[in-house]
Amino acid sequence: DFPGARIGPEPTTDRFTCLINGPEERTIPGNALSVHPDLPFRGLERFGVSFLSRFEGSQCPSSVLRSITLVDTPGILSGEKQRTNRGYDFTKVVSWFADRADLIILLFDAHKLDISDELKATIDVLKGHEDKIRCILNKADQINRQQLMRVYGALLWSLGKTINSPEVLRVYVGSFWQEPLKTLDNAELFEQEESDLMRDLAILPRQSAVRKINELVKRIRKVKTLAYIIGHLKSQMPTVMGKEKKQQKLINDMPNVFRTIMKKHNLAPGDFPEINTFSAKLKETKFSEFHSLKMDQVQLLEDCLSSHLPRLMEELPSERDTPETLRAKLGEAPSSVVPVPTRMAKFGKSENANASNPFGAAEDADEYWALEESADRLKDSFEALGPVGGFLSPQTAKEVLLKTGLQKEQLRQIWSLSDIDRDGYFDHHEYVVAMFLCDAVIQKGRPIPAELPMSVIPPGKRAIVKERTGGGF
Repeated sequence: DFPGARIGPEPTTDRFTCLINGPEERTIPGNALSVHPDLPFRGLERFGVSFLSRFEGSQCPSSVLRSITLVDTPGILSGEKQRTNRGYDFTKVVSWFADRADLIILLFDAHKLDISDELKATIDVLKGHEDKIRCILNKADQINRQQLMRVYGALLWSLGKTINSPEVLRVYVGSFWQEPLKTLDNAELFEQEESDLMRDLAILPRQSAVRKINELVKRIRKVKTLAYIIGHLKSQMPTVMGKEKKQQKLINDMPNVFRTIMKKHNLAPGDFPEINTFSAKLKETKFSEFHSLKMDQVQLLEDCLSSHLPRLMEELPSERDTPETLRAKLGEAPSSVVPVPTRMAKFGKSENANASNPFGAAEDADEYWALEESADRLKDSFEALGPVGGFLSPQTAKEVLLKTGLQKEQLRQIWSLSDIDRDGYFDHHEYVVAMFLCDAVIQKGRPIPAELPMSVIPPGKRAIVKERTGGGF
């Protein structure tokens, strides 16, 4: 829930709502948002008071909103009367937000798959942002498995006719709210789909810098192409007489103009603007007032693409980084993590009664782990070793164990006990077990056990041990 939220079976969203993090719950009017010094909404002033009166900010303290900002758009209307009475150009506003968004989510109800004229126009303005678009087929728990298969196929068919792209859009299927599913026929599928969507959202803050550079490169390429077009049109204009006639001839022959510029300067077809829209805008200008092309300015753009941006990319995390340089680059990493909620009960599963207890499980409980406090204490040292995907490589783990000074045979036994899933890598819990065994030998002089006690084995790996020992535990 957030301030100003209105949710119901009828169309309730009639405005653009921006969800932002703040110390207290309150709503901020659109006109105030557009002049806020710390928020990037000043560009919305061009759409006028009619739009800004239907734009508002909803501020609330939220761990999720510390790293991302969500924008909720009005519902898409299907009637011509409602569309024309909005008071502002809906598609242009959507286009403004799409240019700046990292992810665009299109929501469809399982019972309402029709793509109206306004929705089609809205999807059309998203051209060029296909890599950002994700679709959600919501309320899928209200239909059975056979109906879901047909609805999913119908949605993909409709999107294929609407979005002119050879790739199929990613569609998440499920019931995306906190209430339990109405039918559990597809509970496992819905759980996996919701987990994938949450993961997609969780990695957004980490990819924001790369996304900004990506958008900057796209903008530079388009600006460079536009500079060549304007320079060519200016060079074709007569000096004294017949300017209007020549301009109209150039506009009518725009396909050949584009083709000439593309061959002359070795440009990519995808960098050129949409020809019909561009021609319509050119009719409102005078070619004779254009500036001549300055190649030194074009060269600055080329230098930016070939030199400055590659150096900027080197400042971002990469697989070549050492743990030290990676930690230096990700100095603010803790604030760029989006918590991913999990609701087992929603999918018909029993919740772990001890999961929310900050003091852990009781010693006689199945989820009790004797090394829970050690795991918390060793978390930073584990991260300092630079795990990849949450795992230490065999070489890294070997170097850590060698530094303990234990004999090779002792380390071999410790490795065999700690690498519980036998994959040759240490995750955080296996690392904790290894450090516990090393400490027991070095500090307390205890012998290495032949097998791990149940209380030392991480709860998530006990099933592996039971299967390996034939259920001996």
